[in-house]
Amino acid sequence: MRLRHIEVFNAVMLTGSVSAAARMINVTQPAVSRTLQHAELQLGFPLFQRVGGRLRPTVEAQTLYPHVERLFTQLDEVQRLSANLRAGRSQSELRVLTVLGLSYEVMPRAMRLFRQKHPSLVVHHQALHSPQIVSALVLQEADVGYVFSTLPHPALTHEQLGARYMVCVAPKGMLPARVVRSGQVSLNQLAGVPVLSLDSQDPLGMLLAHAVRDSETGLNVVMTVQTYHVALALAHHGVGVALVEACTAASADPARVDVLRLEPQIDVPVHVLRPLARPHSQTVRFFTRCMQQALQAVGVSPVN
Repeated sequence: MRLRHIEVFNAVMLTGSVSAAARMINVTQPAVSRTLQHAELQLGFPLFQRVGGRLRPTVEAQTLYPHVERLFTQLDEVQRLSANLRAGRSQSELRVLTVLGLSYEVMPRAMRLFRQKHPSLVVHHQALHSPQIVSALVLQEADVGYVFSTLPHPALTHEQLGARYMVCVAPKGMLPARVVRSGQVSLNQLAGVPVLSLDSQDPLGMLLAHAVRDSETGLNVVMTVQTYHVALALAHHGVGVALVEACTAASADPARVDVLRLEPQIDVPVHVLRPLARPHSQTVRFFTRCMQQALQAVGVSPVN
């Protein structure tokens, strides 16, 4: 199939008719029909059947379409990247991305430090999941991103800022008083309580899953989440014990939950990511230093 065939095929799949497809890609209806016929002639099988005035995709068309969708997604990314390269970036603004776990305590502290030196510079912040941050940086839609453990990407620089650790956030009264007084809890000691865990596809969820497997502990996981502050909120409401990183636990309410170190200790690396093709500006360097200082001030001691 040629690119023009693919464009017409995609439009008909999206709209369900020749007339709507023609309007979508701004050509005539006869042009759409001729292109479809030519595509089917080249392919050697029909793409659509006419049923009740509409075009119904054949099995072959339905098999092809997911690949066409991926192609158009890639074309859209090329257009977005081209637009970002053409527009450039204003020197009076900074675009920062963080995972949600760094957005409640670490990023605001860093922003306070940053504004002491750059009070007039506008910072645009978004809290996203790690794969979204990587994608946005690759497309140069942001200047810098801060994530927990992540795989390197060839289009990004990758530097570790520091490390926190996983902690246990337990509703008041859920764990024995002697355990709370000790300030730490082992995975084995959590075997009899309801546990709120992180999704195993999440970077921290994978670290936690490995630790649980190594300890040969059978945890009573009643719920898995992708957002760490959701786990914290559930612990606040007594649903179960949340296993999260210390930056999220810094927002814990000590009147409602106990925060204890998790044994064995599970370190959580924090990384800064930047587009390799963009110069490392003094502004980004300074904001990263502010993030590092804020990270060092958050999640150092258990709250109980």
